[in-house]
Amino acid sequence: MPIIDVHGHWGPWPFHMDVGDVALNLELMDRYGIDVQVVSASEAVMLDAEAGNAALAEVLAAHPRLYGYAVVNPNRLDGAADELRGHLESGRFLGAKIHTTYPGVPIGSPRMAAAFDLLDELGVPLLLHTWGPDVALLPGLLATRPRLRVIVGHAGGDAWREAAHAAASCDRLYLEHCRTVADAGRIGYARAAGVPIERFLFGTDSTLIDPCVALGVVRDAGFTGEELQRVLWRNAAELFGLAEPFGSAEPFGSAEPFGSAEPFGSAEPFGSAGTG
Repeated sequence: MPIIDVHGHWGPWPFHMDVGDVALNLELMDRYGIDVQVVSASEAVMLDAEAGNAALAEVLAAHPRLYGYAVVNPNRLDGAADELRGHLESGRFLGAKIHTTYPGVPIGSPRMAAAFDLLDELGVPLLLHTWGPDVALLPGLLATRPRLRVIVGHAGGDAWREAAHAAASCDRLYLEHCRTVADAGRIGYARAAGVPIERFLFGTDSTLIDPCVALGVVRDAGFTGEELQRVLWRNAAELFGLAEPFGSAEPFGSAEPFGSAEPFGSAEPFGSAGTG
């Protein structure tokens, strides 16, 4: 079964972790049968969006199984639209990424509203780092921005209940549940709240977190085979306009990652909650 990871990272982090080499992205993708990963550059997230996006563009050109998010810093929107258009035209970037913590721009702030206006004009998907109850503001913000589609990164983090109700009330919010704290029942709660299967996406936060954590959460969610197809790849392919084949389909032709617990027991997860 194909797998598209919509929440990955490339590049070094200022933590005690040796995760900067693109070889690790590919190694973990091969280990868990992930066909395509959409990544942002750590430099762009933490320090310099323009420089990090440019560095990522070079990596993407050499690795067809990776696609990119161009990071947008809401504090520095001058020229961001032109930069983002340039990256999108390359065909190697599929959308934008905004982190709320590193730039210090909460969801309800005027600067975030201005960034949302820019992305609504461009009509590209946004991966938004969410962590906390302000995720509940998203339906109201999208109500006046009809072209904006938001992947709710970490599904609100510790505010996953608020994120579930937000996504149930807005058909352009997509839940992506990666985080190190694998609270039981998050996906079941979201489904009971009314989030349709078409708006769940699979993300790992790799290379900050080993993909086994996110795969375990999905495996334990009780999806049917058809629903797994939706969550693991089809929803993302439709959102990003990707067509099969995605890349090197070799890994998941030979093993079904949800058939047994064996693949998930061999690797220790990296990182800490809510970093990316």
